Amino acid sequence: MRLSRDAWAMGIADITAGRSTCSRRSVGCVLLDADGFILATGYNGVAAGQPHCNEACPCSGHNAPSGTNLDACGAIHAEQNALLRCRDVREIRTAYVTCSPCMHCTKMLLNTGCQRIVYLDDYPANGARELWEGAGRIWERYRGE
Repeated sequence: MRLSRDAWAMGIADITAGRSTCSRRSVGCVLLDADGFILATGYNGVAAGQPHCNEACPCSGHNAPSGTNLDACGAIHAEQNALLRCRDVREIRTAYVTCSPCMHCTKMLLNTGCQRIVYLDDYPANGARELWEGAGRIWERYRGE
């Protein structure tokens, strides 16, 4: 049986999260165009060349609960890393993320062609959904097939 596009893309986002170097939460993101092709992927972790939090070099925010003390966390979010790898953000139609985007990532995605966010788990501190849906875009929790 053929996987649906949502199941396929969310599976890739989940596998991508396995590359995370954050000790607080592993997140993966996949950005698709209107035809359902991958434009970019990203996972959360420290900037290139910095010591990884999950490899005995935790940042000062590593013990804080997810969604809190973000200024002490050294990680760049999965959505941000995916956007940095995308050649033309106007081509993005759907973002598949293992955790719903925070307010900062939602604002960044609003400045692209993305019309739909599909996610697995809720981000703890939010208000981002209201902002996204207020712009007439789709915010959808993935429930599986």
